[in-house]
Parts: sequence; structure tokens; C-alpha cells
Amino acid sequence: MDSTGSEPRYVISIAARMVGIETHTLRYYERVGLVQPYRSKGNIRYYSEADVERLRQIKALMSDLGINLAGVEVVIRMAEKMTEMQSRIQEMEFEIEQFRQTEIDTKESKEEFDKEE
Repeated sequence: MDSTGSEPRYVISIAARMVGIETHTLRYYERVGLVQPYRSKGNIRYYSEADVERLRQIKALMSDLGINLAGVEVVIRMAEKMTEMQSRIQEMEFEIEQFRQTEIDTKESKEEFDKEE
């Protein structure tokens, strides 16, 4: 199993049963773009662990919090955007740290050079 849970493994009936929703609901979620299961050459839908987790999240937002499908789409898109932004922030923090270290190294090298003269 891969570490991201993206390996397709469950047919639609199993995924629906795991989440506790109907197969036609899963087809609808796919049609509106909330989930994108893998399609085999025979056009069979296969859902990954990540897909199933996303479906559970959708179900929880709708049933537990009373959010309608349009609201669920907004919440999910915002969460994805936040994850992307957090990743970019981490990249930028790493780059800043590299620049700081380069600046420190340059100062130390200059001081050593100045001592030698």
C-alpha cells in the first residue's frame, strides 16, 4: 500500500457501503466533481483510501453540520487551497532559512578573510 492512500482498491458498491451512502450518490458526487475515482479500462470505478476518507468528510459535513452540497464543495475547495498555501509557506520558510544561512556563511568568510589581511 502506498503512503498517501491513493491506490485504487474498492469498487463503488464497497466504497458506498464503507461510507454508508448509496452508489447513485457516489456517481453524483463524481459527476459534480467532489471525488474522482480511478477508472479501469473497463470503465469500472475504483476508490482509494483517500477517496473513501473524502467521502466520509463529505457525508459528515452534510449530515453532522447540515451543510448543503454547494457548501460542501466550497469547504472542500477552501481546505485544498489552505493545504496548498501551507505547503508553499513551508517551502518559502525553508528558502528564507537557506538565505539566512548563506548570509551567515558569507559574513563569517568575510571576517576570516579580513583577519588574514
